[in-house]
Amino acid sequence: MASQSSVQTCQARIAQIKRQLQAFGPMRPGSISPQYRICGKPNCRCVDPLQPRRHGPYDQLNYVYDGHKAAYYVPKQDLQEVRGELANYRKFRRLIHEWIGLTVHIAKLKQKRR
Repeated sequence: MASQSSVQTCQARIAQIKRQLQAFGPMRPGSISPQYRICGKPNCRCVDPLQPRRHGPYDQLNYVYDGHKAAYYVPKQDLQEVRGELANYRKFRRLIHEWIGLTVHIAKLKQKRR
């Protein structure tokens, strides 16, 4: 009956994952990357033919949701909050992946017993 205790262990972990999922705050998919821009104004440092120096970095959030790509700049004052939401989303995905893996494992154990 080693498989029965393994099933119970998996079920206990699934219950723990469910409790963790209830504690999540706001989340969003995506990643933040630094972007440098060219303004195009004549005589600006960004269009210097010998040593162009772009403006930035500006923090840009990029993501795909519901089949649509999106990107926008995140103001400095919102950056910490957005990073927290991105971290929540990564943790959420990791826990859901683990939950599915445990469910598949339980199904295999039950099938072996038959």
